[in-house]
Amino acid sequence: MQKLFLLITFTITFTFTQAIEINPKNIQIIRDKYGVPHIYAKTDEEVAYGLAWATAEDDFKSMQENFLTVRGRLAEVKGKDGAIMDFLAAFVGANESVDKLYENSFSPKFKSMLSAYVLACNKFAKQHPDKVWIKDVFPVTEKDVIAGYTVGLALMTNVPFAIMKISNGSIDKSSLATPKGSNGFAVNANKTKAGNTYLGINSHQPLEGPYSWYEAHVHSDEGWDMLGGTFPGGVTIFHGANQNLGWAHTVSFADHDDVYKLRMHPTEKLTYFFDGKWLKLEEKKVRMWVKIWWIIKIPVTKKYYKSVYGPTLEKDGNYYSVRFVSAFDIRGAEQWYHMNKAKNFDEFQTAVKEMKIPGLNIIYADKENNIMFLDNGHFPRKNKNYDWWHVVPGDTSATLWTANDYYGFDSLAKVINPKCGYVFNNNNTPFNCTSKEDNLDRNLSPLKENYFRFNDNRALRTGFLFANSGKISYDELKKIKYDQSFMDPAYNYAMTNIEDILHLDEKKYPQIKASILLMKNWNRSCDVNNKQAAMVALVIHFVIDRLVEEGNFPATQTKVKEWFLVKCVEDAQAHLLKHFGKLDIPLGDLQKLVRGKKELPVGGVPDVNAAMMVSKYKNGLFKAEAGETYIELVQFTKDGPIIESISPYGANNVEGNKHYDDQMDLFVAQKCKKMSMNYDEIMRDKESVYNPN
Repeated sequence: MQKLFLLITFTITFTFTQAIEINPKNIQIIRDKYGVPHIYAKTDEEVAYGLAWATAEDDFKSMQENFLTVRGRLAEVKGKDGAIMDFLAAFVGANESVDKLYENSFSPKFKSMLSAYVLACNKFAKQHPDKVWIKDVFPVTEKDVIAGYTVGLALMTNVPFAIMKISNGSIDKSSLATPKGSNGFAVNANKTKAGNTYLGINSHQPLEGPYSWYEAHVHSDEGWDMLGGTFPGGVTIFHGANQNLGWAHTVSFADHDDVYKLRMHPTEKLTYFFDGKWLKLEEKKVRMWVKIWWIIKIPVTKKYYKSVYGPTLEKDGNYYSVRFVSAFDIRGAEQWYHMNKAKNFDEFQTAVKEMKIPGLNIIYADKENNIMFLDNGHFPRKNKNYDWWHVVPGDTSATLWTANDYYGFDSLAKVINPKCGYVFNNNNTPFNCTSKEDNLDRNLSPLKENYFRFNDNRALRTGFLFANSGKISYDELKKIKYDQSFMDPAYNYAMTNIEDILHLDEKKYPQIKASILLMKNWNRSCDVNNKQAAMVALVIHFVIDRLVEEGNFPATQTKVKEWFLVKCVEDAQAHLLKHFGKLDIPLGDLQKLVRGKKELPVGGVPDVNAAMMVSKYKNGLFKAEAGETYIELVQFTKDGPIIESISPYGANNVEGNKHYDDQMDLFVAQKCKKMSMNYDEIMRDKESVYNPN
């Protein structure tokens, strides 16, 4: 009966939502020796179908997480963690936005690609019912895919951190919440010994899950030819390279969302003051079944509200609304498609000028020696009498900016082809993205108050390494990319006095004398074999944990008190002595890259170029969970692009598959695998060739 119901549901949905036919025999999926899919077909729609099929084969779990999130069903599988994402999707209004905007937001061509993509997802689910977590979620629709993008873009424009700050009560503090970071850099012939242009794509994402990177190469006879990373559920490549150009994304910490404190009526519930009138909040309920153990689920209802500003949360009797640009434009997916198909700098700029992506940095390079940094996004025209980096009054239309009335492309912070020959971004201010001589003057930017103002160690270190080198080789560029050292003095805007850890007085704190002396001998490197870095890594880990608990991390301009630095050193010392019997252990003995039963030593700590964020694992060990993930390095030469890449685990997320963990050894050794976009080369070294079916 269940199978019959599922079949009927599939048939009805196909009849009404998928007026496209795809012949899988026209699609060729070529797996290289690392299992990476190279998808060839005549049309873009067929390639989209092939991409969806290959992704489902490799990571259907993560694809389903995205679909379940937008359906509000992830809690049934993932428990409390899933409930958080279900609530987020409801709070940001993903489905409401898509239902309202979908029909007029996309071209017929892109709608056809979306239909082809979901057709493959649904066919895979139908053919593999044992892999489907919740049967009645399928078939999925084109709107589900776009709703997934909408949630993702809310994440990338920092909306969840406003929610976190409200829920933990820290919203009134002078802090700015920001997500984990990324790196991107581009270097042209003015800086390279070989006269080639180099691009470094180095996003710091979770190592697994729906927002981890999935590598693929897509090629159609209609001119779509791109190799790079996408998320499971992405219809195109998000960043990577084609035969002519490429780009990296990093998260921009610019002001793309705002928080308002409502002025509530003293006696009438859910009534707030706005422009001289008392208005009623609209109550919203998110009903979820939350898995607590095995098949046991409990019903949970979470409330939020809507004001004229947007979704609203209550905390300790106060009500805060959030207004964010990603709620008003769902067209980003198609802009990525146009960026994928650009053949030169002019075409790429035309695609970017569509301004459909609400906020991500772009670091660009091409074979014609062009490089660019762009702090891209939607910036509303706001009343300049308010400090928009902090909570603003929620009782006046003076703070109610108009959706889709944004500053134009010409106002965005950008540097194109600087004389020094390099641009970079490490989630820092756009006013430090190249040499000092070529940097933008913040005072001349019409958006200077909207852009992030601070640097981090990665930005300072990258700028230092570029500035203090002459022309560089490709191998020297890789050394910059894989650098794991702190500046002297160490600095991070979230922990402005982190350098103080290295200058504690052992006479004042004799109980940690050995640890203080150990750190004073540290050479500031966090490579896998460094014997002082384990102590430093633990101290930083404990500091960050405390700041997170207090609602101050990630943050701006936080100064950590000395007594707490001492407490963190005491905790780190106790941990090392308890679990390892000594203080001077290699960093790789403390933290591991873990996949199934495979464990490998891994270097890196937060905010070095080759960064790694870790979580508790077992027996005093920590395991990598975010940071260095998919890396793609491109050399644009006169003979075409030369591409190397690496993933932290492998191309496949199914335990037992040969490509589940076959890139781990290269990854921890800071090495890459050679990639090709040449059909003959791909076929020569292929592992398998087949049609999706």
